[in-house]
Amino acid sequence: MPERIQTERSNESSNLKAKRSSFLLGSVSVAAAAVLAFWSGWPGADAGSVNVANAASGGDIRVATSVCDAHALRAQQEEDPELEIEIPAEFDKQWPSASACQSAIAAWDPEAPGPIQPIPFSHKHHAGEFKIDCLYCHAGTDESQAAGVPSVEVCMGCHSQFPAEYDEIEGIRILKDHWEQKKPIEWVQIHRLPEYVQFRHNRHIKAGVQCQTCHGPVEELDKLHLVPDSHIGYLVPVAKLEMGWCINCHRQNNQQASQDCLTCHY
Repeated sequence: MPERIQTERSNESSNLKAKRSSFLLGSVSVAAAAVLAFWSGWPGADAGSVNVANAASGGDIRVATSVCDAHALRAQQEEDPELEIEIPAEFDKQWPSASACQSAIAAWDPEAPGPIQPIPFSHKHHAGEFKIDCLYCHAGTDESQAAGVPSVEVCMGCHSQFPAEYDEIEGIRILKDHWEQKKPIEWVQIHRLPEYVQFRHNRHIKAGVQCQTCHGPVEELDKLHLVPDSHIGYLVPVAKLEMGWCINCHRQNNQQASQDCLTCHY
């Protein structure tokens, strides 16, 4: 019996020593970790200036990823001088121009009215900014019944002379691809009359009717669409390209055009 008691006391003493050693080792580990964390978080000699710079810039420097992106960042910086931007040398170029980049984006804007065309062609960029006459692209409209659309050759007549940097714009690459493959551009028609209506462009142009009368201010539009225009005729509302809208135009122009049914329906 005494031997048993002595053995139990010996085991208790050993366990107590082991617990004390574990506690001491744990305390040392915690203290070491605290010291390490303290010193690792202590600012270095130049850390203050770096933090101040990051705070001033918001820690966000906008880096251009293309020439068009560089144009956009410069424009944003003009509006917000505190905006920090970085233009890599490979994108610090003049071409493609800022207006060409912007018009290509606007012509494919899914939120703007009008269909998405195969190429983001902007009438505002061509007819508005560069004053290209309608008949230069839509050649023969003053002599033909139908206006038609410019051929790929007409487009390439200008764009083949542009710097290669313009290939950054997807629409230019699509145009050149059609030229190389000798494929026409499948434009989506916007202004369409019923088959039983005979509308002659040449007669209207020779009579002095402006293209904008039917097509709207195309020189102001990046993405072409049917510009609304309506009025009341004989107490009935009529919209653009409807018969009442056309007849009203005939009446307003000093009776230059006949209102006889066979004028348009033959």
